Amino acid sequence: MANARQSVVKAVCPLDCPDTCAMEVVVEAGEAVELRADREHPFTRGVLCGKMASYLDHVQRPDRVLRPLKRVGPKGTGRFEPIGWDEALDTIAARFAQVAASGDGPQAILPYSYYGTMGKLQASSLDRRFFHRLGASMLDRTICASAGGAGYEYTVGRGRLGADPMAVPGCRLILNWGSNTAVTNAHLWSLMVEARRQGASIVTIDPYRSQTALRSDWHIAPRPGTDAALALGLMHVIWRDGLQDDDYLVRATVGAEPLRDRVLDEYRPEHVAAITGVNTATIETLARRYATEHPSFLRLNYGLQRHYGGGMAVRTIVCLPAIVGAWRHPGGGALLSTSGAYDFATDRLTRPDLAPTGTRVVNMNSLADALAGELPGPPVKALYVYNCNPAAVAPDQKRVLEGLMRDDLFTVVHEQVPTDTVDYADIVLPATTQLEHLDIHGSYGHHFVMLNNPAIAPRGEARSNNDVFRALAARMGFEADLFPDDESLIRQALDGGPSLAGITLERLREEASIRLNFPSPYLPFADGHFPTPSGKCELYCERMIAAGLDPLPTYIPPREDPQTNPGLAARYPIQLLSPPRSNFLNSTFAGTDLHRRRAGDPTVEMSDHDAESRGLRDGDWAEVANDRGKFLARVALNGSVGPGVAVAASIYWSKHSPGASNVNSTTSTALTDMGGGATFFDNLVEIRPADPTPEDA
Repeated sequence: MANARQSVVKAVCPLDCPDTCAMEVVVEAGEAVELRADREHPFTRGVLCGKMASYLDHVQRPDRVLRPLKRVGPKGTGRFEPIGWDEALDTIAARFAQVAASGDGPQAILPYSYYGTMGKLQASSLDRRFFHRLGASMLDRTICASAGGAGYEYTVGRGRLGADPMAVPGCRLILNWGSNTAVTNAHLWSLMVEARRQGASIVTIDPYRSQTALRSDWHIAPRPGTDAALALGLMHVIWRDGLQDDDYLVRATVGAEPLRDRVLDEYRPEHVAAITGVNTATIETLARRYATEHPSFLRLNYGLQRHYGGGMAVRTIVCLPAIVGAWRHPGGGALLSTSGAYDFATDRLTRPDLAPTGTRVVNMNSLADALAGELPGPPVKALYVYNCNPAAVAPDQKRVLEGLMRDDLFTVVHEQVPTDTVDYADIVLPATTQLEHLDIHGSYGHHFVMLNNPAIAPRGEARSNNDVFRALAARMGFEADLFPDDESLIRQALDGGPSLAGITLERLREEASIRLNFPSPYLPFADGHFPTPSGKCELYCERMIAAGLDPLPTYIPPREDPQTNPGLAARYPIQLLSPPRSNFLNSTFAGTDLHRRRAGDPTVEMSDHDAESRGLRDGDWAEVANDRGKFLARVALNGSVGPGVAVAASIYWSKHSPGASNVNSTTSTALTDMGGGATFFDNLVEIRPADPTPEDA
């Protein structure tokens, strides 16, 4: 409890994480002295992850960026001198005006951001208005979830609605499919464990023996990128053995007959076993259990969609609940994301109508191509980076860094700490942390709207994203009414659809967190009505034909796959996965001493067989390489993967890594089958002893 000299401020975790935890900040004499989880919040339930438990260290870290900076050394060296805000803003506005007035026009300016904060205001409001009004190129923010989101919506419909996480304790069978839930969605995992205490079984389907797989009752390990084939094999058994829910299929779906014919003809268990490496007995048993043990909860995550056929994989898997009628039951069905349940007035926040007709869109996974001038439209002459660290997280890292080194590229980075990307900036702006600005949050893992109140004044001269865009807009001569205060923006955001009815800024100030206007438990499709054009779950989807896609679920293999690309696999035989390391959040915290110590050196987990055949032992330094690049990591022989597969948990900053590169030196800018998503896990490499080792260098 706070003493008489202290106050408690309600806040929200800003991390790109489905849990979106409710927090309390204890403030004394204007300083945050304690950060803790809100014990009263129904989902957070008094627990923060190890990253946010030490967030005050991040806020107060000695190397935090606290003043605007101007580059004085070569790009990439991180040499800067302090300047005032007026000089920084005048410089940016002048360069933007110069580029916009040139022959290339304003589309030569590219914003680059993602979800360093998940707040509706500081992630996507005045920033979008500013760049739309400027006429800059638009960024397609697809690096994480777009392929799976597209596949899910083709099947289930607008909003990606899914099962209620709070109803999970009542389930009998829980499938984590491509989801390391115990690490990346810890509060949902606690509800799964609660279900297990009441007799449920937890199954994890993942090529990697993750912490979730280790703690599950059953781990099934398909080859990377073959999840759709496994799902189709399950459908074969379900229909072959008459385990489908015919009533639900008739009332609530379209396309059941052609899908049944396809799976019975093309996806026999023996064929699926050859594709996936999962034996036929496992396929048969899992199919029968899934069809008969209700309620069944299917948690999908985004790892399984990070290959060429990733969107179709998610679409295929999410057909399963309709085939067995899982949506009928509390907690039953599938969950990819709850984000679409929030009827925020997004267009009122971002004002896409301000963008000139025909403005080009740059896929953020194609940053290397954009900076190299290889995309249609004008070359990128100015780059404004915020809420993101592309030097570490963007694919094809070597080419990204070559682009950032261009002398003719003017780069602004608005950041809290000196990331890899900061080192390449011409102007660096100090950014506020979550404790220092106002924001409003939804979630992609629960159904609560939450208000983040500023607990302390900004440290140093830090300013929020919105404050900076207001100041830049004024210097560019943009209309002042387009850039209102943050409270006005919150009111606009809440003036949306029915799920937000009655949720106001005043109520949020009083209650801090309010559940959406859903019943509890929430059963979105128990009645068989889906938000699709047909009003049903679209096992056959006409819209996919127009997009040049197969209207029925099918298996699309990865581009870099030993079975379908044997020539490339002869040179690079290992399928490399790069899931998040639990000590970091994407690249957030990878520059913090505490979290780097906890994470240890970069590692590559591989099978004993693959290591022995390459003369590698546990703990050895290895070089992981392909035609795109290479990085160094210590070999970890812990039984987590089978032969032909390796895992390099990420994302380390290159400046703190041996060899000054990370796993994204090997990843590709190739895109997924739908949604323009990243293909980080579609990545063939070779692994060999490092020469010299970091100790020798």
